[in-house]
Amino acid sequence: MTFITDDFLLHNEMARELYHTYASDLPIIDYHNHLPPADIAHNRQFENLTQAWLEGDHYKWRAMRTHGIPETFCTGQAPDREKFRKWAATVPYTLRNPLYHWTHLELLRYFNIPTLLNEASADNIYETASAMLGTNEGRVHGLLLSKKVETLCSTDDPADDLNYHRIIRENNPGFNVYPTFRPDKAMKFGDVKAYNHYLDQLGAAAGLEIKNLDDLYQALDQRQAYFSQHGCRLSDHGLDKFYAETYSPSEVASAFLDLRNGKNISQETAAKLASDILFHLGQMNHKRNWTQQFHVGAIRNNNTRKYLEMGPDTGWDSIGDPLMARDMSRLLDRLDQQNQLTRTILYNNNPRDNAVFATMPGNFNDGEIPNKVQWGSAWWFLDQKDGMRDQLNMLSNTGLLSRFIGMLTDSRSFLSFPRHEYFRRILCNLIGEDVDRGELPKDSILLGNMVRAICYENAKNFFGFEQ
Repeated sequence: MTFITDDFLLHNEMARELYHTYASDLPIIDYHNHLPPADIAHNRQFENLTQAWLEGDHYKWRAMRTHGIPETFCTGQAPDREKFRKWAATVPYTLRNPLYHWTHLELLRYFNIPTLLNEASADNIYETASAMLGTNEGRVHGLLLSKKVETLCSTDDPADDLNYHRIIRENNPGFNVYPTFRPDKAMKFGDVKAYNHYLDQLGAAAGLEIKNLDDLYQALDQRQAYFSQHGCRLSDHGLDKFYAETYSPSEVASAFLDLRNGKNISQETAAKLASDILFHLGQMNHKRNWTQQFHVGAIRNNNTRKYLEMGPDTGWDSIGDPLMARDMSRLLDRLDQQNQLTRTILYNNNPRDNAVFATMPGNFNDGEIPNKVQWGSAWWFLDQKDGMRDQLNMLSNTGLLSRFIGMLTDSRSFLSFPRHEYFRRILCNLIGEDVDRGELPKDSILLGNMVRAICYENAKNFFGFEQ
């Protein structure tokens, strides 16, 4: 029998009232995820639970590897049922890892399965859930609609033709899907051959040949215009650190020409070129009144052998520790000095940086709009109960929690949307604890309005998506 009751994570009277009355039935605006637009466009029908649950989920793969499961059952060629059995055998060992909560929330919310997942229950759960996925309600659109998803934003390369987004819009599935402009490859100089190949792709998409740095900016600007026509209102930057070095225009122009001629550049020069590109992208974001997001602080592809064998985003990334404050401040200040700082959301991956990311936005909130620059939700390795509580507490102490735009999944799985429920329960319980201690008024209307705003209304107002 499941341990997830109606009052899961709600340990006081006020928490229960806030969640059940104000939070539980709100629609979802998932403004950052990695869901494949092709699957939404085609209203994909998963053949079984393994395809819906384990495909692309590096959180589960890392846990399975740690448990001693061979790679063939993670990303390899083992049969789907065998992969699921290995995941089921791993689940009891995830106790106190957020995967244990997420796993059983998802089984309960999507499939009404209250049984704990383990080796003994694996086959029955696999068959029951797979059968449900074979129905019309189990297709991608049904899964999203069942969780009241109103809007979601995918993550897309500037060279993408966005054809799948066009198909989704034409089919009108009952929820909104918008692209997000993710220009990270325009700053990946490490592999010169791969970089030049990407510039050729980007130039072809923009209808021009990228010969110099000005051409790159023209191509990125044209692709932004194209994305905007398809409803895009956000950019996203996945960076190891912020870049805001001092440089001259001639330095960075020359560095780009060296790259285009197949020459490597030094790390110092690369940092200067990245600084210029990031600044120009910030100006473009402002021109189109987009929201820019900075996901900063992961150290990626640590295992070279596995990266060469399997590629990126397969579970070999972790928390990095570059210094953040100086260059984050410089970048935001350079844009602000030009009056070109747009709506901005900052996400850190290292808990060491919580106070830095919490206090930096206050330097650039000028009263133009509420929470114009803000600290985003707990991200990646911090996306768990303690990480969320730490983020909410630090934000409360240094900013305005009431103006926070709330949770996102950052997920590649269509079964991940109970993470919004998880966040909402944690938020309501945290507020309820304050009431129990006499630190907040026992006013469910006052507090309930704040909960509703954080979980839904603030994001709806902040982004201004077309409905």
